[in-house]
Amino acid sequence: MAKSGDRCTFCGKTGKDVNLLITGVNGAICDACATQAYDIVQEDSKLKKKSQSGFDLAELPKPKEIKEFLDGYVVGQDEAKRYLSVAVYNHYKRLMQPLSSEDVEIEKSNIVMVGSTGTGKTLLARTIAKLLHVPFTIVDATVLTQAGYVGEDIESLLTRLLQVANYDVKAAEKGIVFIDEIDKIARKGDNPSITRDVSGEGVQQGLLKLLEGSVINVPPQGGRKHPDAPMIQVDTKNILFICGGAFDGIEKKIAQRLNTRSVGYSASNKNTQVDHSNLLKYIRPGDLKSFGLIPEIIGRLPILTYLNPLDRDTLSRILTEPKNSIIKQYIKLFEMDGVKLSFDENVFDYIVDKAIEYKLGARGLRSIVETIMMDDMFSMPSTEENELHITKEYAQKQLDKADLNSLQAE
Repeated sequence: MAKSGDRCTFCGKTGKDVNLLITGVNGAICDACATQAYDIVQEDSKLKKKSQSGFDLAELPKPKEIKEFLDGYVVGQDEAKRYLSVAVYNHYKRLMQPLSSEDVEIEKSNIVMVGSTGTGKTLLARTIAKLLHVPFTIVDATVLTQAGYVGEDIESLLTRLLQVANYDVKAAEKGIVFIDEIDKIARKGDNPSITRDVSGEGVQQGLLKLLEGSVINVPPQGGRKHPDAPMIQVDTKNILFICGGAFDGIEKKIAQRLNTRSVGYSASNKNTQVDHSNLLKYIRPGDLKSFGLIPEIIGRLPILTYLNPLDRDTLSRILTEPKNSIIKQYIKLFEMDGVKLSFDENVFDYIVDKAIEYKLGARGLRSIVETIMMDDMFSMPSTEENELHITKEYAQKQLDKADLNSLQAE
C-alpha cells in the first residue's frame, strides 16, 4: 500500500492527488501514468506489426472497396475484378498473420488471368498496385529463356522489382509482379519433349521456385553481363505474382472439352446452353494444361479467372467513362495549352466502330483517337485559338488521310 507521501516517479503527483499509486522497489507509478503507458505499448505493438507486414488490418481495403476503386479505372470485367480483389485482400491479410508455430499457415494465392488482347489484364494489375502503394513491376515472359541460353534469366523478374523498390529488399519482398504473355512460354506440344524447350517448358520449370516461394540470389546489375557483382537475396514467399495471357486458340481446347464447336452450326442440342460467343467463361485449369502449361506451374497459380471480350457498349464506355479515359486525357492535354476541346456525340460511335473493325481491343481506341487529333496537337499550341470542336466528318477525313488499314487484324 502506498503512503500518502509517496510520489509517482513519472508525473511527480503524490498519493493524495491520484486514485491509485502502485509502488515498486525503487519507484512508484500512478493509475493515470499506468494507463498512458499501456496505450503507448499498444501503439508501439501496432506500429511494429504494421512495419512487419506493410499494412494495418484496419486500413487494408476490403474486397468491395478494392473493386469500387477498380471500377473507377476499368470498365466491365466484374468477374475478374471480384477474383482479383479477394485474392489481393487475402494475400495481404496473410502478410499480417502473426508468426507462430501454432497458427494455421496461409499459403499465397497467385493469379492467372486469361483474356484476349486489349481487354484490361495489365490495367487491372497496375490499378491494384496504385491502390495498395506497393512496389509493382510488369515483366514480359517472351524474353525469358532457361538459364545458360541467350535471353533473360528468370531472376531478371526480381531485378526489376528491386529497381522499382529502390533496392529496398524488405519492400520488394511484399510487392506485386505482373508476368505478361505467360501463354508464350507454353511448351510446343502437350507431351514432354526429349529435347530442350529453352523458351517454353524450360522457363516454366525455372518459374516454379519463384511462384511457390524461396530465397533467390538476384544479380542487381542484370546477371551474365556482371558475373562478379554481389548477389542480393530476395525471399519470394510474400511476393504476389499475377500472370496474364491471351492464350490465343484456347477456345478450341475448351470447345473440345465441352464437346461442342467454337464456330459453325453443328453444335449438338445438348450444348444449347453453352455461350459460343464467350467460351473463356468455361475455362478450367485442365485447359491451360492442354494449351501447354505444365501441371506444376498450374498448381502454383491456384486462382484462375477470365476477361470478357469487349463488345460495342463496353468500348464506348471505356472511351469516355473511366477517370483516366482516353477522351478525358486528350481534353486535359489541350486544356494545358489553354484550348477547350469538345466532340460531337457521333464521333465516339465512329471511333468505337473503327476499333471493332480493327479488332485491337481498347488499345485500338487510343490509336484511332491519336490519328484523329495528331494534326491539331501539332498546330494548336502555336496558334491563338482557344477552342477546338471535332465532328464526325473531320474524324473520317483524318482517318482516310492516315490510311489505317494496316492496323486491321487479319
